Amino acid sequence: MMNKKLRDQYWHLLCHRSELPQPGDFLRLQWLGQDVVAANDAGEIIVFDNLCPHRGARFFDAEYGNAPISCTYHGWTFQAGTLLIPAREKYKACELSKVSMGMLKTEWCGDFLFASVKPAQTLDMQLGDLSQQLASISMDINGRADWNAYTYECDWKIAIENGLDSLHTPYVHTETLGRLSLSDPENAYVADNSTASFQITDTSVAKKLKSAARLFSRTEPIEGYISIYLFPFTMLTSTCGLSYSLQNFFPSAQEQKTHFYSRLLKTSLRTGMPATSMDHFFLSTAEVNRQVFREDHHICSRIPIQNYDWNDVSRLSVDEEKIIHFRKSLQRVASTGEC
Repeated sequence: MMNKKLRDQYWHLLCHRSELPQPGDFLRLQWLGQDVVAANDAGEIIVFDNLCPHRGARFFDAEYGNAPISCTYHGWTFQAGTLLIPAREKYKACELSKVSMGMLKTEWCGDFLFASVKPAQTLDMQLGDLSQQLASISMDINGRADWNAYTYECDWKIAIENGLDSLHTPYVHTETLGRLSLSDPENAYVADNSTASFQITDTSVAKKLKSAARLFSRTEPIEGYISIYLFPFTMLTSTCGLSYSLQNFFPSAQEQKTHFYSRLLKTSLRTGMPATSMDHFFLSTAEVNRQVFREDHHICSRIPIQNYDWNDVSRLSVDEEKIIHFRKSLQRVASTGEC
């Protein structure tokens, strides 16, 4: 029950505007056994349940692509804000008057699109002081370089806590993220959200990244590695702001499973740079990210839900303070019943 309330009453960062640049572009995400679709409908970005209101068939099976919002079962189509019904005269007018698409509420933070079923607060209230930083980051992004999605064999809370935990990096990510030789994080908390900023202490790696940064156009100055957690299901991470990894860890209707999505979002290049000049860099970054998430998935799958207690903060170290903050947020939600 709490998973459904967290899903329905919070705002969730679903995508960046540049992921849906053309009319007909769409992406599909799964949460709690249901699908939600973000799509470019004649230039307007909308979010809706992936179910035709006629007989409940899915509009889309693919995870992303370009196609009309049209049901292949009986041809019901949504276009330019209007539901088009073939042979409309065969239906009772009173019945059709009650039919509509299952639209979600949407809000923009810069070029980041947030959606919610029935939000308990405004997006600004939920994000607090993070709004300005997220909006600034969004303006530096220009397209998607990679889509990576599969099922994590663990509960979503375990996956989120892994993302909040820097203590495991040298053990789990020895040849990937560990090569940055990250410092201890500088943590900050905004309501239920949290951020962590790390310095890259490997001087050789830091020098190469600083040199690469000259090729990019960034308005949001980011040095080192950052991780932004947006309660309850989303993380945004970056190394030096050269690209961003948007990650969703949506609950599954099945126990011990999580719908995992990761998008590598490209940072805009400096004026005059050919659009394809950094394709190899983004491809290499995507490969490293995929390996990092495989490593995370593997270790998370070793934690059965029966051994997890989000009410217990007694055994966590000072390096796991973001997990303590997360668990206390869950406890507050559970105790107040506000969602």
